[in-house]
Amino acid sequence: MDDHTDQATSSTSTGSSSGSRIVTVPNALSVLRLALIPLFLWLLLDVKADGWAFWVLMVSGFTDWADGKLARLLDQSSRLGELLDPLADRLYIVIIPVAFAIRGIIPWWIIAVIVARDVLLFASGPLLRSRGLFALPVLYIGKAATFALMSAFPWLLAGQLDSVIGTICYPIGWAFLIWGVALYVWSFLLYWAQTIAVVTRMPRAGVPMGKDMA
Repeated sequence: MDDHTDQATSSTSTGSSSGSRIVTVPNALSVLRLALIPLFLWLLLDVKADGWAFWVLMVSGFTDWADGKLARLLDQSSRLGELLDPLADRLYIVIIPVAFAIRGIIPWWIIAVIVARDVLLFASGPLLRSRGLFALPVLYIGKAATFALMSAFPWLLAGQLDSVIGTICYPIGWAFLIWGVALYVWSFLLYWAQTIAVVTRMPRAGVPMGKDMA
């Protein structure tokens, strides 16, 4: 059975209500992940409880993995979940590095690269909408970049420990961070290449093919 058949069967069996569900286990995990952000900032920047901040990151990483798995396992995918999950990812990828930079754990230029990438990617939105699209297909390399970055933060935090554990964890964290930033930039270039292809090959929304390819 191909993807289109699976999708059609799912739509028939679950009905239109499946996408409009709000109270689901995956959505609860996404909300929990969002709620952990201010707790993490308080622990890291205010009370400087790096150990507790580390465990908050571990829990948030687990919920990030679990919400997608449970959405498929329990058939609890929803439109709200499609918004909450990437929102949490974007917030973590921006807020956590900024907090790390404030603490002096990572340099500010990494923050500039991450933020600039997201801002420039967001700028492609109007071009896609002019062609009747709201988003491009998610690239695996983008997911890998997010995974690498989210993996780097706990390692870097553990690397602040003044012990053999910190000595081991710190370079591992930097390896994940450098790899994640590189993949993040590469995924940006691929998304923009797709955007340029869409703009050059598709007519404006509402304009018949061949009338306007600008």
